Amino acid sequence: MTGQEQQRVLIAGVGNLFLGDDGFGSAVAQALAAVPLPAGVEVVDIGIRGVHLGYQLLDGYDTLILVDAVSRGDPPGTITVLETSLAAHMVTEDGAPPVDPHAMGPDAVLRLLAGLATSMGAAVGRVLVVGCEPAVLDEGIGLSPTVGAAVPVAAATVRELVTTKEPICTS
Repeated sequence: MTGQEQQRVLIAGVGNLFLGDDGFGSAVAQALAAVPLPAGVEVVDIGIRGVHLGYQLLDGYDTLILVDAVSRGDPPGTITVLETSLAAHMVTEDGAPPVDPHAMGPDAVLRLLAGLATSMGAAVGRVLVVGCEPAVLDEGIGLSPTVGAAVPVAAATVRELVTTKEPICTS
């Protein structure tokens, strides 16, 4: 890519704000919407509307950054950056369970997007997940104090990802 070509990046906050810390992605999307980002970078608060995200990918993006609560067994509030691809989440012919729109964790969102990309021709070059280990996923609105304190850390991580040329990945 030459210096004159502009990368298109979509930052998507996903999760269910009615399930405590699962609303993390939406909180980060709202924080990022309030700060300047490079040209070609869009921020959307997808929430549980994974199908809408699939349709938005039809607009063509070089990079998709999903921001969500991700349970990996780390202490609550831990921010993790993972790199994956839609191809890694393709549904096999033996069939993965149908996607539940009320339980749209990163794996479910990526599985849905992979299926939509295949059937509708959407392509994304790079897929990153910026995740936060949740403390509380019970019914209720609002982030736990620990996860709420991680929102600015995740927003700064995403800003770094969209402004640097070097891949930033931790596991």
